[in-house]
Amino acid sequence: MRMLVALLALMLSVPVFAQSALPPAPYADRQIEDPALEKKARTLMETIRCLTCQSQSIADSNASMAGDMRSQIRERIMAGEEPEHIRAWLIERYGDWVSYEPTADPILWPLWAAPLILLGLGLLLLRGRIKRGRRA
Repeated sequence: MRMLVALLALMLSVPVFAQSALPPAPYADRQIEDPALEKKARTLMETIRCLTCQSQSIADSNASMAGDMRSQIRERIMAGEEPEHIRAWLIERYGDWVSYEPTADPILWPLWAAPLILLGLGLLLLRGRIKRGRRA
C-alpha cells in the first residue's frame, strides 16, 4: 500500500519537474535602445494576437509564447526588416488568425459582403411591410 501511495505521489509531482529549462527570449521584455525602432516593434506587436491567450495582443500578454514572438519581432526590426514583412511572415507561419488586421483575400469577399446583403434584404422586407400597412 505504501508503495502505491509513493508511486501515486511521484506521478502527481511530474508536472512540477516538467517546467521548461530554456532561458527566456532575449528581447521578450527588454526594449530596443533606439526609440524609433522600438515604436515600430511596439506598433506591430499590438496588432498581433497571442496564440496562447487568444484575447490579448502579444504586447499585453505574459505568456511565454508571446514573449518569444515579441523577441522575434524586435530582433527582426533591429535587423532592418519592415513591419509588414514581419507580419506576412507571422501570418505565413501561424495563419491569418494571428493578425488583428483583417485581410482582403478573394476567399473572404462573401464574408465582407454578407452584412451588406443582409441589410439590403432587411430594407426590402421593411419596405414591403410598410406598403402593406398603408393599403390596409
